[in-house]
Amino acid sequence: MADMKGRVLIAAGSDSGGGAGIQADIKAVTALGGFAMTAITALTAQNTRGVFDIHDVPEDFVAQQMKLVLDDLGADCIKLGMLHRPEIIETVVSVLEEFAPGIPVVADPVMIAKGGHALLADEAQEALMSRLLPAATLITPNIPEAEVLTGMKISGVDDMAGVAEALLAMGPKAVLVKGGHLENTETVCDILVTKDSDWAFEAARIDTTNTHGTGCTLASAIACGIAQGMELPDAVARAQAYVIEAIRTNPGFGAGHGPLNHAHTVSDFQG
Repeated sequence: MADMKGRVLIAAGSDSGGGAGIQADIKAVTALGGFAMTAITALTAQNTRGVFDIHDVPEDFVAQQMKLVLDDLGADCIKLGMLHRPEIIETVVSVLEEFAPGIPVVADPVMIAKGGHALLADEAQEALMSRLLPAATLITPNIPEAEVLTGMKISGVDDMAGVAEALLAMGPKAVLVKGGHLENTETVCDILVTKDSDWAFEAARIDTTNTHGTGCTLASAIACGIAQGMELPDAVARAQAYVIEAIRTNPGFGAGHGPLNHAHTVSDFQG
């Protein structure tokens, strides 16, 4: 692996099954040659069959984790994942405003786990929209999340750009709407929109249920690219290629939605 480059501070929840959350984030950033640091926002008891319990981390301790890392190690990009409660969202955004001005922020608006368990309290949605989205350089919602945030319906790829534009109006600098939840399609198309341009990233769909943690992994892989100085479209393209290969080579663990193979490296798919 090339010399480690790109410091990524990740504020997200822990997945005891190792497929998503902080565990996936660390694996993805490390595989892509970056340095991962963490502020854990919640502990989950879960496996491939679902999320069985959530233990909240006090917001003061979340803030302390972030401040200590930023003060000593610094960060080139910040990735936000599961922020379960409005108090956590407010705390994280306040820390970013005071201690990390100007550092790019990739926010994955985690709302529902792969198995259907809610990972965002109902009362936290307003804080997510009013505080988190405007603080983000990039948000990476999947189709169900994008529909909830905008109140708009996505029936096909043609709808995704309009929804992305609606999300862009909420304050983030860029929006990546992920198309993996569209059914009966041979390809997966993700749409990236900024105020100046838009891009489509297509890949062949892989027929598997082993896709647990794809959203966390993709967002962290993008954050790693940004931390390493890549332009946003290039960071998204590399991240998508990394995730596709991780799905294709998944280890087949568990009886439900299994994890990806995070262990492959850039050289495995870029020659």
